[in-house]
Amino acid sequence: MLKALPEEAGAAEENVEITHNRGKGGRLLIKIGEWAIQDLEAVTKLMAHLGYPTSTENMVARMERIRSDPMYRTWVAEYRQQVVGLIGLRKVILYETDHPAVQVAALVTRPEYRGRGIGKALLRRAEAWTKEQGASLIYLTSGNRPEREAAHRFYRHMGYEISGYRFSKILK
Repeated sequence: MLKALPEEAGAAEENVEITHNRGKGGRLLIKIGEWAIQDLEAVTKLMAHLGYPTSTENMVARMERIRSDPMYRTWVAEYRQQVVGLIGLRKVILYETDHPAVQVAALVTRPEYRGRGIGKALLRRAEAWTKEQGASLIYLTSGNRPEREAAHRFYRHMGYEISGYRFSKILK
């Protein structure tokens, strides 16, 4: 079972006030903080919303491996003490430059909270961590499926550009 870890540099929670125009509009006060074991069930559900359903048993094993690697960071966004979003990052060393980069490995918001600025707040936190790591490049990959079109619009709105293709192969 995953154990609680002592606070690390950069692990402090931050409150973010978001003004949104969805529905009646208004303001949300969300808290962004490092992932913790009590978030396990919500994180498992978020992964299903991202298109990767799994069990809590599998998710805890993944998160244990991820949390033990200092090149990874996972933040959750909480609204009214409920986890409503997640961003997972990994710092990578590149062959083509002397500077590290950061990959957004997962970014998801609960469907009923999309369009309210939570993804934007998580991505801004990721960009700040990228700079803290001495990296000047942050990138992500996203599926080329119709259900990802809204996410693609969001990434372009946030200043991200399409810079290539990802090819993959499952080895047996």
